[in-house]
Amino acid sequence: MNKNKAIYTLVGFIVAGLGFSSIILSLVGAKLSFMVWIDALGALQGFVIKLLMIISGIVVIYLARTDFSGEEPL
Repeated sequence: MNKNKAIYTLVGFIVAGLGFSSIILSLVGAKLSFMVWIDALGALQGFVIKLLMIISGIVVIYLARTDFSGEEPL
């Protein structure tokens, strides 16, 4: 995982950024063209999926940047 730390961090930022920008754009009535299918499921489901994108992106960033080698096992 050490050598792929930067790739996982980048993927996390992209997923969280797309979710966040999609929510912001939907507030003003605009949509990202490749994410229109999410809003086709319904307004609430689309919002929940976008929130899950933000949360999962943050979790991926956190896990990629955390060093587990210094921790003691239980």
